[in-house]
Amino acid sequence: MYRTVFSIATLAATALAQNATNSSSTPSLTQLLGSTDSLSTLMTAVMGVPGLAETLGSANNVTILAPSNKAFEQFMSTPAASALASNDTDAIQALLSYHILNGTYPASAVTEMPLFLPTMLNNSKYANVTGGQVVEALKQGDKVLFYSGLLNNASVTTADQNFTGGVVHIIDNVLTIPQNVSSTAIAAGLSGVAGALTTAKLVDTVDSISDVTIFAPNNSAFQAIGSALPNLTTTQLASILQYHVINGTVAYSSTLQNGTSVPALAGGDLTVTIVDRDIFVNSAKVLIPDVLVANGVVHVIDNVLNPNNTDAAPQPTAEVQSAAFEGATSVASLGSLTSGVPTPTDPAAFGAAPTPAGEQSSSAGGGAMETGAPAGAAPRVEGAMAAAALFAGAGVWLNV
Repeated sequence: MYRTVFSIATLAATALAQNATNSSSTPSLTQLLGSTDSLSTLMTAVMGVPGLAETLGSANNVTILAPSNKAFEQFMSTPAASALASNDTDAIQALLSYHILNGTYPASAVTEMPLFLPTMLNNSKYANVTGGQVVEALKQGDKVLFYSGLLNNASVTTADQNFTGGVVHIIDNVLTIPQNVSSTAIAAGLSGVAGALTTAKLVDTVDSISDVTIFAPNNSAFQAIGSALPNLTTTQLASILQYHVINGTVAYSSTLQNGTSVPALAGGDLTVTIVDRDIFVNSAKVLIPDVLVANGVVHVIDNVLNPNNTDAAPQPTAEVQSAAFEGATSVASLGSLTSGVPTPTDPAAFGAAPTPAGEQSSSAGGGAMETGAPAGAAPRVEGAMAAAALFAGAGVWLNV
């Protein structure tokens, strides 16, 4: 699971050198889009927005992740498209900017060791991360993938289409803007986390602080200490939850180093251990790394961390880690802790409209970190004209 850290600046410089071409023979962005049949929907959308083609055409040293016609067709059937079609210009701008990477990255730059690449999405309403929101780039087998919010992924179907300002990769899915922490917990089926945050009155805190890393226990972890939960005061529960938070540092899995200790928001240190590529934090194992959220990253773990047991150490060979709360016993249900948490309505849906970073969603689509084609209940909207209407009014914002 452990991943080597790359210097993005060095990588970008190398990528530019690898892709240097004679500018006289390299098409402009509009020429490239106009000559690529699978991007006709995107081309219609771009040309339908006054000034947008010129703005994109003047961009320099960027990578554009360009959804194909089929990707747009799938996206148009989701609640996200329905919300954007209501002319929410902030959301439209956020979605477009999230598909543009700062730097030129050919497909050959993406390896099995993931990169977290900054995008043009830096509107604090949707991204509360220093330097802009990121996408995760990763090679799996012979596929180049880009992971976005809710672990939604898009595969590159046609790579390295050079234009005068950088490179275009055609992808098979529209990226999902990372949502805030509370919305992500609900969409991921992490009802224990969502309920505990509400009970401890920490929803606004975790959704609004910038540059955050959260180790989020799965539901089984909360059930394992279930007998202790009803006896906790609000203050005690808040202290436990804050011990799962690193404030001021977005620690993607590739930056976690074996043997390091990092201060938690509640005080006390969290100790990182890496054994045979598995990552542990105190006595908890990271089960799902690098879930991107509006203000940082979430790693799903298999144990609830105890701020009064900071010396708890992992048992790397054990299938299940011992609970960090001495004397606690497991329960079959979390009862009142999760009784008010919305249930994801569609385990396959990733179509929830982007939620501003400081707001809590009352409901969310999506399942327990599953990936797949977007699906939703919104009325289906098809075709290039729908895409053009969707992006209408978005031509004045992109200053690249």
